[in-house]
Amino acid sequence: MNKAQLVEAVAEQLGGRKAAAEAVDAVLDTMVRAVVAGDRVSVTGFGTFEKVERSARFARNPQTGERVKVKKTSVPRFRPGQGFKDLVSGSKKLPKEGPSVKKAPKGSLTPGKTGVAATPAAKRAATKRAAAAAAAPAATKKAAAKKATTTAAAKKTTATAAKKATATKKATTAAAAKKTTATATKKTAAAKKATTTAAAKKTTATAKKATATAKKTAPAKKTATRKTTARKTSAK
Repeated sequence: MNKAQLVEAVAEQLGGRKAAAEAVDAVLDTMVRAVVAGDRVSVTGFGTFEKVERSARFARNPQTGERVKVKKTSVPRFRPGQGFKDLVSGSKKLPKEGPSVKKAPKGSLTPGKTGVAATPAAKRAATKRAAAAAAAPAATKKAAAKKATTTAAAKKTTATAAKKATATKKATTAAAAKKTTATATKKTAAAKKATTTAAAKKTTATAKKATATAKKTAPAKKTATRKTTARKTSAK
């Protein structure tokens, strides 16, 4: 039986090939990751998966017979449980329905770091957890991308608003400065005009006064001349 056939067999029990494929992938992925991390995966009645360290040693090449040095390495190891052994050996009959792997007698399995019960409920829970764990990174990435887009849009909007505000402020300042200059120019022109008008009025008043004085002085001189002429005539 290969993986595809295993999925088909599980699909008959779960009622869907997609759900069966996801369940098989989730269980295998969970077990592989646990063993790689150094944990021991024990499924009661089925067996134990664990990581074993192999020290450096010498071996022989099967083709040439040459002695070869093998480096230190780590390998996975599976130890079947007592219930699995009994079913394979024939000491126990395989049930026609229901789970084939049942709880093994006490002491038949060495307690490990991680224990996994081979029950349908546990499988469904493991499938849900694996699906949620697989969906979490995608959702997180999507949320992060959405947040980054929103932040970029907000920054762009803020920058545009700041530019508009700066342009408006500059335009307002320029208009105010222009208005102030125009007002100052008008005031200067009005003051200059008022000064010129006052000077002209003052000059006109002075001229009028001089004219009036001249008019008053002229008859007096004429009268004095007449009086002098009369005196001279009488003396003769």
